Amino acid sequence: MIDQSQQLRVAIVDDHPMYRLGLAAAIEEMEGIELVGEAQRADQVAALVEGAFPTVLLLDVRLPDASGLEVNRWLAEHHPEIRVVMLTMSEDLDNALTALRDGASGYLVKGAGPERVEHAIRTVAAGDVVLDQSLAQGVTELAHVRRGATRRPFPQLTDREFDILQLLAEGLDNASIAGRLFLSPKTVRNHVSNVFAKIDAPDRPGAIVLAHRQGLGS
Repeated sequence: MIDQSQQLRVAIVDDHPMYRLGLAAAIEEMEGIELVGEAQRADQVAALVEGAFPTVLLLDVRLPDASGLEVNRWLAEHHPEIRVVMLTMSEDLDNALTALRDGASGYLVKGAGPERVEHAIRTVAAGDVVLDQSLAQGVTELAHVRRGATRRPFPQLTDREFDILQLLAEGLDNASIAGRLFLSPKTVRNHVSNVFAKIDAPDRPGAIVLAHRQGLGS
């Protein structure tokens, strides 16, 4: 839990200038909360968080160069100390559940007013989870459905390994996978080797064939 007696440091990642400007102005009026940085693209996030050290990151689900969901996953792996609140224009239950599963602490529809945004910042900084009221019941119901649904293929793989297998099945090479998932090439190579071993694939073409047989990459 973060010490709430200290100034909360907030950064914004959103490619819509007018929305970002309005959100920044609102944050600057919040007592005990400091706006420490802004970015418009996924490829700017690493420099932003490593230079500004935000307590909370407000992150758009859709960015021009990558999915905010992938950025959220990268942050959970490399900067788990940062509390992420996803921002979205639509009430997408699947995206909300994915974001929370992958490490986000909050999920807000962009129509939320300044009071709601401030509440979200303080709530996630305190170690709790905040979810837009319009999504809360639906996400809970969807989570129950998912738990009772048939398990995905290759249950022996971790979520990250399964994502990499999906991208292999789509024909991406290691460099493209690294760029898509915000991983280093070495990390991707290690994951790919683990995937081959776990699904008993002799090589890359063999892994792709096995993945296609299970409906991946089609």
